[in-house]
Amino acid sequence: MKTPLSSCDRRHFIRLGAGALAGAALRPFVRAENAPPPGPRTAQVSIVSCAGYGREVKEAFDRSFDLLGGIGHLVRGRTVTVKINLTGSNFRATYDRPVGESYMTHPATVMALTAAFFSAGARRVRLVESTNLRQPLEKTLVAAGFDLRAFQALGPTEVEDTRNLGHGKAYATLKVPGPGHLFESFDLNHSYVDTDVFVSLCKLKTHATTGITLTMKNLFGITPNALYGDEAPSEDGLTGRGRMHDLKGWDTRENPLAFDPPGSKREFFEPNDGGYRIPRILADLNAARPIHLGIIDGITTLNYAEGPWVKGKPQRITSPRVLICGLNPVATDTVGTAVMGFANVRGTRGTPPFRPGDNHLLLGEAAGLGPCDLTRTEVVGLSIAKARSQEFPS
Repeated sequence: MKTPLSSCDRRHFIRLGAGALAGAALRPFVRAENAPPPGPRTAQVSIVSCAGYGREVKEAFDRSFDLLGGIGHLVRGRTVTVKINLTGSNFRATYDRPVGESYMTHPATVMALTAAFFSAGARRVRLVESTNLRQPLEKTLVAAGFDLRAFQALGPTEVEDTRNLGHGKAYATLKVPGPGHLFESFDLNHSYVDTDVFVSLCKLKTHATTGITLTMKNLFGITPNALYGDEAPSEDGLTGRGRMHDLKGWDTRENPLAFDPPGSKREFFEPNDGGYRIPRILADLNAARPIHLGIIDGITTLNYAEGPWVKGKPQRITSPRVLICGLNPVATDTVGTAVMGFANVRGTRGTPPFRPGDNHLLLGEAAGLGPCDLTRTEVVGLSIAKARSQEFPS
């Protein structure tokens, strides 16, 4: 393994021309957001029926939030940042259905959720995602089927591609509480700290590496391509984060530059096993940038894997017809895993759905982020038994 770039060189790059930024504006947010969250003894997660992506989506969100005691206390007078999941930039129909009905965030869920936030008194709503396109996120959203004018008409809104600095002047450093697994901190776009409430909006899906990809896994996409992607360090970097998955091949003559992701520990460089690395990176990310509200769109989705590019088992669009919402991401994802029909939510590597890698829900629980335990989770609305799908292969 080659020696990583010096921390001095790396920090010079990522803070180029931005010495004053970390100062006044962001530090209060960083301190507040990174206080180790208390581990709740019991978490509450709602499951409601939702048959499609029409008016019923807003009604389903209203029921969900009522079951959770309302969201006014969470969003009133505050900036709400929503991490969506576009999973690449191929917006062609999948299995003759729009991508929002298969493996990407559906525009209808964003519209209904944003409307609910403003109805509850939110001051501002910001959509964020890290893409592999050199264009404003607004243009990408339109290509993905979003009605941007209708979205902006709901209230004060912002949109930012967080693949690099974006509209910010410097990256903000978010520390991982405790020792961390592979990272001590992460350098992220300002949007992830210049906010009061952070929301993860995802699809109900399995994943080729992590077994499931729900609200916690959605945070893998908050790491900027410019610093954590395969072309890093480069503000113009577009490619994804293959080196975060696996370092194999990156110490060759074809790839001579060492990869030194900001905040990484020595442990980051070994082992070269995505099933080990990604769950631990997820635990570190979720500890550094806590999720205040997790939402899983299980109205329609793929029955297998995170996208149509994954081969191995028969793939089709399935219709669980549910929305799952919770104020604790570990508990929310634990319920989502059970709704997909997996009996052992605390399963270890080799146990469905965690055959390919370690269980990041258990790692999150160990970090004090919430319970990976259905006996410590109050499910309101539909029961898991009534919501459970039989269409996700193990």
